[in-house]
Amino acid sequence: MVETLVVLDPLADLARFEGVASAVAAATDAVDAVLRDRGLRKITDEQLSQARLAGAAANAALTGNPDQWRVGALRLAAELTPLAALIRVAPGQAMARAHGVVARGVVPDHELGKISSEQGAAARMNSLAELLTRDTSAPAIVVGAVAHAEIAVVAPFGNASGLIARAAEHLVMIAAGLDPYGVIVVEAGHAENAARYSAGLDAYAEGSMSGVKSWLLRCAAAVARGAELSPAADR
Repeated sequence: MVETLVVLDPLADLARFEGVASAVAAATDAVDAVLRDRGLRKITDEQLSQARLAGAAANAALTGNPDQWRVGALRLAAELTPLAALIRVAPGQAMARAHGVVARGVVPDHELGKISSEQGAAARMNSLAELLTRDTSAPAIVVGAVAHAEIAVVAPFGNASGLIARAAEHLVMIAAGLDPYGVIVVEAGHAENAARYSAGLDAYAEGSMSGVKSWLLRCAAAVARGAELSPAADR
């Protein structure tokens, strides 16, 4: 009797939800248009700097207390490239480093990089780390959306969790080569409608298929809008 090895790919299963594939394709086309259909156009230092500034401002704005988090969001934006090298191989390390960068000066030094002691937080982040380090056929937009929602909903890093969650989505896109330069301001795509963004996370947290699907669609739309808002986009 021949045994068949069944390899589970839960992220790919999410990518097959109705409407998700077409939304991801549209978002990818929008990114490719900025990068001139994967010709990987020359991105100037000014465009990259403007993209990081715009992403940081949007990330801080979504905290509801941008004055408190603006400096940390800027530091985090500056670290996107090195953190992207870790997000799919050592996601726990990437998240801890992100917390150390974004929350320095806001929380006590001894708390930087440490996951909350809230029940279930560590286990849920370990499960996310397993997902991120596993091979998957799911597109980066879906992988990034799940990473974003898991961190934001569980809030393992307290009030800094939302900033890290949004960064994690972008890190996955950079690591996958979807946005290799980090000029797609997906954070700004989310920030254009803070109420819808919050509602999307609430729907995801409910755990229903429709809630998860609506979040994936929301993230795909944010990527597409982030491409339109990119300083590298032709206008």
